[in-house]
Amino acid sequence: MRWLDVRRHSLTKKGVARGRGSHLSAEGVALARALGSEARPYERAVTSSSPRAVETAVAMGFAVDDTVEMPSGYVPGEFPRHAQWDWAEPYRRLAEVVREGRDAAAVAEVLRVMWADADAVGGVAEGGSALLVGHGGAIELALVACFPDAAHASWGAPFAHGDGVRLGFAGGRFVSAEFRRRGRSCGASLG
Repeated sequence: MRWLDVRRHSLTKKGVARGRGSHLSAEGVALARALGSEARPYERAVTSSSPRAVETAVAMGFAVDDTVEMPSGYVPGEFPRHAQWDWAEPYRRLAEVVREGRDAAAVAEVLRVMWADADAVGGVAEGGSALLVGHGGAIELALVACFPDAAHASWGAPFAHGDGVRLGFAGGRFVSAEFRRRGRSCGASLG
């Protein structure tokens, strides 16, 4: 089995976004350092091309091997920006959106393939691990695509800054998920 640790980027400065995105705040750097002190070594670290994602991996203590353009999980008319915070069961709701098979389903599949690709978990040896730092909305949507038949209602809250999930990958697919909510682990019900 190979492993992919997916993390949402850390806390950002407010109101100072320039160009391609915001940067980490001092609190965000401290949070990322704390997350990195608890992390295991990675064979690869891949982030979105956004500065806040790159800075999160670096503050965690990992050199970034590659940056990729990750599509936003937010799809107008299907998955509005930050809607997951307003939904009582966000993953169950996202599973319904994906099952509709429209644009959000296509984005979810692009993200799922990206996670499994040679640039992420597909690029590590058997028994190895990769780190992927991305964004809220996209992570939740991709997780539903990785586990379409899971008990989504049991997955809890969306990803806060620094939250993550450790995914097991075997036989060309993701087979296990362990949520990591700011320093605490909890298994996901996939059945």
